Amino acid sequence: MKSCYYVLSFVLCLISCSSCSIESQKQVEIANNVDSIDSKKQTKINSIEIRRSNGLRMIYPHFTKIDLVCGKMPLKNDSSVIFVAAAAYTGRCLSEFNHSNIAGDHVSSGRRYRGYRCESNTGAFVFYKEKWKFLYRNYSSELDSAQNYDGMAFAQELIIYNSEILQTVRENESRNIFRALCELSDTLCIIESDTTTTFGEFKVSLKKANVTNAIYLDMGRGWNYAWYRDNDSIIELHTKSHDYCTNWITFYK
Repeated sequence: MKSCYYVLSFVLCLISCSSCSIESQKQVEIANNVDSIDSKKQTKINSIEIRRSNGLRMIYPHFTKIDLVCGKMPLKNDSSVIFVAAAAYTGRCLSEFNHSNIAGDHVSSGRRYRGYRCESNTGAFVFYKEKWKFLYRNYSSELDSAQNYDGMAFAQELIIYNSEILQTVRENESRNIFRALCELSDTLCIIESDTTTTFGEFKVSLKKANVTNAIYLDMGRGWNYAWYRDNDSIIELHTKSHDYCTNWITFYK
């Protein structure tokens, strides 16, 4: 009887240990699942990332597409839009839109348009086939490529090219809050001065931030109005005081 008792006790012990092992395994699996869910929550990427450094506000859109929208500013209820800002200069304050009132030839939604000649336009930005380029001086053929590949392009004043500050038509002593489309560490971003500064100081700040390429974006009171999407919230930059802007660089998620 004792041997049977010991055998029975041993069997019960094995069953108990097995149950504990199974329960422990379940708890580990539950914990792993919870960790996995938490990890997914923690790694959720916002549409926009904001950084600040040495008097500069850096806006990084996490985008899949860029376009130059002309005529009417993109609507905030279009959830695919994550950043909008004026791009090329506008010539005259007109009540009706015309592509010829945009400084320089440009490509919008894969179609090239003729704009007016502008001395300040020393370069261009193009985006097609999921790649961007900052161009200096002769860029007409690249605008054709942007059209052929359903891309976008606009002309403006190039500030930095291949990590070198360029001489610009705009005087270094001019004062404003300045904004530029930049390439920094192989990433595209929009950089704006936190406060009013001189154009020369803004260029030097971009250089010190290790910006590789930078092209100016239209600014000034009313022209500087822009907005971006922070998850479900719309963040506005500056005040919209008129409706004379003609074109906007637009990032889509």
